[in-house]
Amino acid sequence: MSGARRVRQSGVTLIEVLIAVTLLSVLSVAMLFAMRIGLNTFGKTNARLMDNRRVAGAQRILEQQIEGMMPVVAPCIGSAAAAGQKIAFFQGDPRTMRLVSTFSLQEGWRGEPRILEFAVIPGEDGRGVRLVVNEVPYTGPNGAGRLCMGMAPDAITGVTAPQFAPVVAGPESFVLADQLAFCRIWYLAPGPQPGLPPVWTPVWSSAGWPRGVRIEMAPLEPDAARLQPVAVTAPIRLFRSPVGQYGD
Repeated sequence: MSGARRVRQSGVTLIEVLIAVTLLSVLSVAMLFAMRIGLNTFGKTNARLMDNRRVAGAQRILEQQIEGMMPVVAPCIGSAAAAGQKIAFFQGDPRTMRLVSTFSLQEGWRGEPRILEFAVIPGEDGRGVRLVVNEVPYTGPNGAGRLCMGMAPDAITGVTAPQFAPVVAGPESFVLADQLAFCRIWYLAPGPQPGLPPVWTPVWSSAGWPRGVRIEMAPLEPDAARLQPVAVTAPIRLFRSPVGQYGD
């Protein structure tokens, strides 16, 4: 037909539709993988930051607990043989430390004093060790004195020192550091002679209180990308004599 007009219809073929769907699927999968990688990276970074904050917070708590020590003089009433002998309330050996502090985990510096019981115990599944602390309400010198089981010569120094009840970790114990290769506690004692510098000792058997406490720790599995537990050294500024008489 000479006078007929041809109508040109536009559209896409099935092949073009399949190619477009394939490209869209590839882009969707690529975006999904990119989002997954980003979320995994964010999760790992957040977990690492939380671990670093936990380590830094535990070290800061240790320093504040030790620096808040109170010079409590208590009667040793846990044993009738001691006959209420007055002692400087402090227990210290390489794996156990007991003291009275004005700083507590629950109330910070604004709470009531607590008897803090530190202990190094085996880690989970027997791997490494962990440092835990118990908080016992401090009810006064007599309450603290019940933890003294008597007086006996120290096995290392031979000096007569108070013997305390063992520290027992329980469900309410707070874990200050975990997954440690080792954890040792040292105490700063006066020099053996006047004029000599103070020395670090693993057992505290002297009268009074140490001048400082150092807790040495090392991670079970070192990781350069994470903040690792290190030695915590806290000074103790107590100058009270346990045998002196003080007025209120």
